[in-house]
Amino acid sequence: MSAEDKTFNFEDHFSKHSGQYAQYRPHYPDEIYTYLASLTPGHSLAWDCGTGNGQAAVGLAKYFDKVHATDASAEQIALAYAHEKVAYHVESAEHVSLNASSADLVTVAVAIHWFNFDEFHREVKRVLKPNGILAAWTYNFSEISPEIDSLIDQYYFEILAGCWPERIRYLEQRYETIPFPFEEIAPPALAMEMNWDLNQFAGFLDSWSATQRYKAQKGHHPLEIIWDKMRAAWGDENEPRLIRWPLHFRIGRR
Repeated sequence: MSAEDKTFNFEDHFSKHSGQYAQYRPHYPDEIYTYLASLTPGHSLAWDCGTGNGQAAVGLAKYFDKVHATDASAEQIALAYAHEKVAYHVESAEHVSLNASSADLVTVAVAIHWFNFDEFHREVKRVLKPNGILAAWTYNFSEISPEIDSLIDQYYFEILAGCWPERIRYLEQRYETIPFPFEEIAPPALAMEMNWDLNQFAGFLDSWSATQRYKAQKGHHPLEIIWDKMRAAWGDENEPRLIRWPLHFRIGRR
């Protein structure tokens, strides 16, 4: 963690493998940004908080004049996608350099579970315009086939047990238990879909913070435990398969 990061009190589970994290993240569908833009009072400014590699920030840039993208990790920001409408800043979720009542939309893609909820919500209420929107979303378990899905459950719950940070429970609970003091809006059903071969999917599993922690603690790769069964269940490992991740949202209006 850099000296800049140490000024923030945040849970950083990804900086040490930021390049891999950026390479093996599935892509959010454009329908998310189309839908959120339809809810906002205007389209002048969006704040993408916990931006990571900037995937959501770049997606928002199609619909908003400017995107203020922040992350407490300088390593993540250094590897973020460049875009003329997106300005990246190393800033914490709880203290952002935006004026009061300046943002039409605040988005948090698979990151809000790391934040100090009370302080972040207070900052969101300060930054949002009247009737502005906060949208947080996550995904957790992939859907490929019953046999493969069962192996991933074993990998997640059994092999990596004890390697997950405590707050991962919020993802497992589909964000339903996160405090959310806003007037809620029910979104349509949305999901991410990728066509990946087995090597690409293995890269995604390898990018998990719990996988990295297991390797550091035990000196071997946890995927080795299920790899033969995974190859057998996948079939031709060079053949792409459709992988689907249902998305879970908390959307609210100021």
